[in-house]
Amino acid sequence: MKQIDIFVDYFKSQEKHPKDFKIGVEFEHFIVDKKTLKSINYYDKNGVKDTLKQLEALGWKGIYEGENILGLSNETQVITLEPGSQFEFSIKKPKREIREIEKEYITFLEEIIPILNKKDQYLVAMGYHPVSKIQDFNIIPKERYHYMYEYFKSKGSHAHNMMKGTAALQVAVDFSSQQDYIKKYRIISALSPVIYAIFDNSYYFEGEIWEKHNLRSFIWENTDKDRSGIVKETFDEDFGYAKYAQYILNTPPILIDTGEKVHYTGNKLVKDILNPDSYTQEELEHILTMVFPDVRTKKYIEIRMMDSLPYPFNLSVIAFWKGLLYHQKNLDLLYDKIQAIKVEEVNEAKKEIIEKGLYGTFRQKEIVEIGKILVDLAKQGLESYEIKYIYPLEKMIKNGKNPYLLTKEKATIGKEESIDWCILNHCIEKNINTSENKKI
Repeated sequence: MKQIDIFVDYFKSQEKHPKDFKIGVEFEHFIVDKKTLKSINYYDKNGVKDTLKQLEALGWKGIYEGENILGLSNETQVITLEPGSQFEFSIKKPKREIREIEKEYITFLEEIIPILNKKDQYLVAMGYHPVSKIQDFNIIPKERYHYMYEYFKSKGSHAHNMMKGTAALQVAVDFSSQQDYIKKYRIISALSPVIYAIFDNSYYFEGEIWEKHNLRSFIWENTDKDRSGIVKETFDEDFGYAKYAQYILNTPPILIDTGEKVHYTGNKLVKDILNPDSYTQEELEHILTMVFPDVRTKKYIEIRMMDSLPYPFNLSVIAFWKGLLYHQKNLDLLYDKIQAIKVEEVNEAKKEIIEKGLYGTFRQKEIVEIGKILVDLAKQGLESYEIKYIYPLEKMIKNGKNPYLLTKEKATIGKEESIDWCILNHCIEKNINTSENKKI
C-alpha cells in the first residue's frame, strides 16, 4: 500500500548509526506572577508576548504567525509556546552529551530569568498549573491550536485541561534499524506506568490539591482515545514501521499543514486525506505530530510520560533514558524482561498508579521497586562523568519518593501557605542559584 510505504520509507531514512545516537529534549514551563502565582497569559500587560519581544530585542529571531510573535530561535535554541502560553525550550540539534544539553539550558535561563525578575514573575516547572484554572487561560493566537480546541470539545472530558493546564518534559532518542526501533518502542511503552509514577510532579489541579496521583496520565486517558495512551498494536508480533504507519493512517489528523496553509479536516482519517502521489514532507511530518500516544514516532522516538521538572532534576530524566536505551546490555536485558507483556497489563497498571502512585503494582511488583531497579540499571549504563546527573533521581527513588510526594511533604509543613511554600521547590530561579550542577 503506497500510503504505508511513504511512512515506512520516512522512518527508514531516519535510522542512525549507534555512534551517532543523540538525545533531544523539550522543557516546558509556566510563567507565573510572584505574588499571586497566577498564570501569566500571552496577552497580559507584561505578558508572555512581551517576554518574547524582549528576547527578540536581545538578538533572538522571532517566529510569527501573521502579526503575532509565537516563538523564537537562535543558532542553537528554539522557544515555542503551547496552547495556554506554556513556555517551551528546546535545542535545535540533539546532543550526545548531557553536559551539552545542560549548557544550552543554563544559557537560556540566564537570558530569561532577568527579564522575568523585572516583571516579578517566576519560571516554574510543574506538571499542572498550581493556581490558575483553565478558564483563566487564553489560547494563544495560533491557528492550529484554535482548530484543536474546537475539535476536542466533542472528545475527552479533560482535553482542554491537557491543552492549557499541563506542562511536560519530553525526551527524544534515536534508533539504528527497525529491530532497534521495535526494542526501544516496546520497552518505553511497557514502562509507561512506571515512568508516569516516577516523574509525577502534579500535586495541584485547578487550584486545589489533586488527592489521587499521576494527574498527567489521568488527563491523557481522558483527552482523546483516538490519539492518546498506548498504541494498542505495540506488542503485536508484527509490530514495526508499517504497523505504526497503519495506526497513523487510521487516526483523524484534525488538520493538515502543507507548509503553506492549514486545512481543518475534522473526523476524516489520514488514509482518506493523504495523497501518496502528491504530498509535502511538511505535510507528512505534521501528520506525525497530530497523534499524542505515550510514545510517539517521528524522526526519532519521543518519550512523553514525564511531567515538567525543575533543574537539575530534569537532567536526571535525560540520564535515566540515556543509561537505559543507549547501553546495549541494558537494552537487551529490558527487552528480554518485557517479552511476554500485554497492552492490557500496561493499561491496568496505569489505573493502579492513579489510585496508588508509586505504591501501585505492575505485574505483581510495586512500581517503586521497579523504579529502583531501573535507576540502578541506568546508572550502570552511563559514562563515569555523567553519573552525577542521575544522583537527584537516585536519592529520591531510594527514599521511596517522587516529585508529587516531595511536594506533598512540603505542603503539609507549610499548611495554610502550602502553595506558596511548595512553589519554590519548582521555581527555576531558586534551583539554578542553589544547584551544584551549575558548575559545568
